[in-house]
Amino acid sequence: MTNQKIVIIGAGSASFGPTTLATIMRSEALQGSELHLVDLDSVAANNAAQVAQRMNEAWGARMTISATTDRREALPSATHVIVSIEVGPRESLWRLDWEIPMKYGLRQPYAENGGPGGFMHTCRQIPPHLAIARDMEELCPAAWMIVFSNPLPRIVRAISKYTTINVVGKCHQINVGYALAAALLRKEYGFDTPDDFALHSDPGNVATIHTLSRAGRKHFSITSAGLNHFIWLLDIRDRTTGADLYPLLEKAVDSAPPSLEPLSLELFRIFGRLPIPGDTHLAEYLPWLHDPLAHPCETYKLPLYDWGGNEGVREALNAIMASMANGTYPVDGMRDAVSEGAAELIEGLSGEPYLEETVNVPNRGAIANLPYDTIVELPAVVGPFGIRPAQLGPLPGPIGELCRREAALVELVVDAAVSGDRSLALQALLLDPMINDIPRAKTILGDYLTTFGDYLPQFR
Repeated sequence: MTNQKIVIIGAGSASFGPTTLATIMRSEALQGSELHLVDLDSVAANNAAQVAQRMNEAWGARMTISATTDRREALPSATHVIVSIEVGPRESLWRLDWEIPMKYGLRQPYAENGGPGGFMHTCRQIPPHLAIARDMEELCPAAWMIVFSNPLPRIVRAISKYTTINVVGKCHQINVGYALAAALLRKEYGFDTPDDFALHSDPGNVATIHTLSRAGRKHFSITSAGLNHFIWLLDIRDRTTGADLYPLLEKAVDSAPPSLEPLSLELFRIFGRLPIPGDTHLAEYLPWLHDPLAHPCETYKLPLYDWGGNEGVREALNAIMASMANGTYPVDGMRDAVSEGAAELIEGLSGEPYLEETVNVPNRGAIANLPYDTIVELPAVVGPFGIRPAQLGPLPGPIGELCRREAALVELVVDAAVSGDRSLALQALLLDPMINDIPRAKTILGDYLTTFGDYLPQFR
């Protein structure tokens, strides 16, 4: 493999940066490559470069490392561009995405990737991502963009639809799928679990998800497909015997702890396939989770995002990043960091082909009952020839229809977010499964566009 020029935009992220740096640095195939770290925060960019240099020296990666706040300085002749950015302040804006519809009687279950909050999040995120892709068209047109930002499928669709850049989205949410399967099969495989535990997105659940996911990966393999944060378990096999474990999952549902993803298990009983992104994300794409009379968030124990708690986690991670940068905190513990998938994609796209268990790419017929250009999440073969998604046939009928509806909504959301067309924006809200009233949709949209005006140049 020839040396690569890797650019990481958003490298100063304390939650994403260290693990990505560690997995790239420990890759033997990428030794000797160039690594350019970009962040709008010069302190964060320099901290990331110092952490990378410490790993470089300790692990013999022989990489050339630089840091900058100007992506155009880093992009010329890049081979791979990793993007994980957020229009901030993240928690404050997300909280407003949730609070504004609440003023008008709509309680969203999560408000990050779906619902009105997901629409507004998309409208803030797409312009800077498109700007990066258009710089790439000029400065490194053959490079691959590897996107980790949310709302992932909407960003990836915007780039695939409105630019010529090769793009792939990557998400680690399948780890929750492995953890959920391990939780259901805990007795059969002897996994040690607490009596009452949950897997929803929360800082307090990270350790449980990580432990169960590792245990699950050791004992079984998963095939899943659908849309990002809306994937469904199609097949699960014992890694040693190859035995089909779906019958055991079906039997295990009724003995699951009441705290264990009750919405996911309810849909498993109804549709016969297990959704595996976890309840907090799953709830964003369904029409049954916002009724003010039925109180579904209470029925299914759906927690809101812990904005304050996650702000605290971010501050703690930033402190650790700074300590690794100045040498008061060791980098050796990062050598076993769980990969986000960027290093493997770079290795495969520029070297030996491999099977990646989940990527987000244009469908191109891989899932027969979803549109051709929809960004789907599924297994794929990755190699110097590009990314070839597995041909999986159709999703089960009702599940395919739920995904098809979301795919149609994504097209409208993306077009509205790119164009700044207010008519399209209203249409997108009215197609959203959480909206059931025209005046409410108009009022929410008006409030959003006023509140977030400084973040929405396309709507001016």
